[in-house]
Amino acid sequence: MKNIQQLPVIIEKDEDGFYVVECPVFSGCYTQGKTLDEALKSIRKVIELCLEEKENREMLKNFHPQEISFHTLTYA
Repeated sequence: MKNIQQLPVIIEKDEDGFYVVECPVFSGCYTQGKTLDEALKSIRKVIELCLEEKENREMLKNFHPQEISFHTLTYA
């Protein structure tokens, strides 16, 4: 049975219309796609690559998603 882990990702649409996705848990873990679906598929692959490194797997053992909070800021 696979160990299921939920990881946060940040999704932004850039000025060229691409979706940029980042997983802030791992340094340098980001990608982009022309569509949201493409970007999400791509970030899964990038996360898998990050998890190939032992130090990232060890770091993930100490990751607690409940310690993250998300806020939306509105400014003018």
